[in-house]
Amino acid sequence: MERSNEELLEAKRQIESLLHKLRKTIVTLEAKDNQKLRSQITLAKRRVNALEIGLELINVELMKLS
Repeated sequence: MERSNEELLEAKRQIESLLHKLRKTIVTLEAKDNQKLRSQITLAKRRVNALEIGLELINVELMKLS
């Protein structure tokens, strides 16, 4: 599916914002050192990984358009 440069840049900005918030959340949850939070930490780390992959793919597409 073709996306415009503007759409890709906006998606990149949104993903970067989500990544920033998720990374802060991970730090906060890990600081609590509560076993009940382990699953939330794991989920947040997996989401960070998935978003980083998406960001890499967006960057590849942006390079193709330039």
